[in-house]
Amino acid sequence: MVIDPFDRGGLQDAEAVLRAHGVDAYFRAVQGWTADGCAIIDGREVVLAGSNDYLGLSRHPRVIEAAAEALARYGASVSGSRPLNGTIDLHERLEERIAAFLGQESAAVATTGFQANLALAAAMGPGDVAFSDARNHASLIDGLRLGGGTVRSYRHTDLGHLRRRLDAATEPGGRLIVTDGVFSMEGDVAPLRDLRELADEYGAKLIVDSAHDLGVLGQRGAGLHEATGLEDRVDLITATFSKALGSTGGVIAGPAANVRRLRYNARALVFSAGLPPASAAAALAALDVLIAEPHRRERLHELSRLLHDGLRALGFDTRPSTTPIVPVSFPDMAAAGAFWAGLCDAGVVVNLVGPPATTRAMLRVTLTAAHDAGHAERVINAFATTADRLRTPRAPHPDHRFESW
Repeated sequence: MVIDPFDRGGLQDAEAVLRAHGVDAYFRAVQGWTADGCAIIDGREVVLAGSNDYLGLSRHPRVIEAAAEALARYGASVSGSRPLNGTIDLHERLEERIAAFLGQESAAVATTGFQANLALAAAMGPGDVAFSDARNHASLIDGLRLGGGTVRSYRHTDLGHLRRRLDAATEPGGRLIVTDGVFSMEGDVAPLRDLRELADEYGAKLIVDSAHDLGVLGQRGAGLHEATGLEDRVDLITATFSKALGSTGGVIAGPAANVRRLRYNARALVFSAGLPPASAAAALAALDVLIAEPHRRERLHELSRLLHDGLRALGFDTRPSTTPIVPVSFPDMAAAGAFWAGLCDAGVVVNLVGPPATTRAMLRVTLTAAHDAGHAERVINAFATTADRLRTPRAPHPDHRFESW
């Protein structure tokens, strides 16, 4: 039997299950945005409670103005790779600013956050071993697999299993421990200090993807490494500008020698057109706003607390999250899809996710600093009315608490 390479599992299987139950959840077009975190979908205004625009900066006037000015000055594209003609002064300024903000020696900007993680392939070679958390983002996993070394996963945040993996490794090369800072689907946080201790014990390098903690965690919003006091103890940090910084693009930051190696050797950086000027300018402006307006991060955490508390009071289990990413589990994709559709009918759009992105069917809910307490109440009320209508089983978990980082 000949296997059709275009007919293999993944998201399309989940989509087929949902479609069989009359649910159309993916690739829905947004026709526009309002200033307060709502969106126009299918011609009506809804509370968009699934965005990664954590600080509400993607439509901030200063960010939009900076992007427009860069577009007028530099054009729509740099039309070249970074080593050749694709570097502009905005890239250099952004690299200097983001490195300083992250408390790192150097930084290299990539065209997307996904490409920043693909660039990690240049940190590996034959004989090297990367130990990757089982729930790391797909871009981290792909970057490590491209590196020519060995990739071994360890059970999610299971330090004992990681230690056993380290003990069993016989390869002659280097060791990397690689983790998300905040895990993108369930919102839990990596045990970074413990990972650093293990890395030191075994002579390994520690790499952290701060996509979902940059701008969100830490006193300054620099991320999990700041929140845990490890600003000078991480060997590489990757991040994206498409979340808290409201733009697009990615970054690799760390000691100058480590960043230089990737800047010159990572195919994802060397053989790709540079970050568009408008995106670079938007990220720079967003960084300025992030620093100047810490109340945005405070509002994000307060709204997240309201959301966690409100859903828990209704009997929904939001474990293991302690961050603005709020997961709500369901027994299967059909049940999750029916609930998602009910929320849409109530004017609330969240993210419907399941295998292979997650190990379980769930709704991923997020509020942003562009929302207010009224939006949080609308989301909670929509969950209540939908659960009542569908007779969704619920059980409270009063021991679970939201943490402000």
